[in-house]
Amino acid sequence: MSLPVHLVESLDGVAAGARVEVSGDEAHHAVAVRRLRVGEEVVLTDGLGHRVVGEVASTGKRVFEVLVTSASLLPRPSPSFTVVQALPKGDRGELAVEVLTEVGVDTIVPWAASRSVAVWKGERAAKSHAKWQATAREAGKQSRRTWLPIVTPLASTDDVVARLTGAALVAVLHEDATTPLVSLDVPVDGEIVVIVGPEGGITPDELAAFDAAGAVTVRLGDEVLRTSTAGLAAVSALLARTARWASPTT
Repeated sequence: MSLPVHLVESLDGVAAGARVEVSGDEAHHAVAVRRLRVGEEVVLTDGLGHRVVGEVASTGKRVFEVLVTSASLLPRPSPSFTVVQALPKGDRGELAVEVLTEVGVDTIVPWAASRSVAVWKGERAAKSHAKWQATAREAGKQSRRTWLPIVTPLASTDDVVARLTGAALVAVLHEDATTPLVSLDVPVDGEIVVIVGPEGGITPDELAAFDAAGAVTVRLGDEVLRTSTAGLAAVSALLARTARWASPTT
């Protein structure tokens, strides 16, 4: 069974023999809820590639200390995966973020598509973005990730088009496409971008803008998936054809 992972702010420069203090809500959950005890082995990460393994040396009310036995810095996974996720309605946004994080997506871009039912504006935008970030953080810990995904601020269609420049592959999921996703050549490095539309679908103008930026419009199969799960299916199909799922360090 894999060791529990706890997130700390920074592990830069930490080496074997050092002591690392974990405090706040992270420590409270570990000590008060999980009943973490002295002598247990745990993994610490800062979400930026650092992975520390150590034994719990002491515990307190909202704090515990780890004596480091090994420390490493893992490279960023390659190729990297970005999912541009149109805003779904209700809590399906958090579901999408959760499963995309668990499968290994590196960047999640919330997209204000023309036909998105959900709208992020003002205070709601800040709260919704924070909720997506918190969901990614917790899902990353649960899935034992060392590199946590980045959840960018809300993007317009123009923002999405601008970030497609330089991508190694851009695939737009669309039920009327004739090109199957599995027919694409998957690059061994660089950035792979998957664009997932809203419940109402991607508009012709949006498709044209993505096409002009070099995107390929593809279909997953005969079934029509929900916006909250389509990205998971597409990324999984592509990841299975890369070295990332063959490596134990991703």
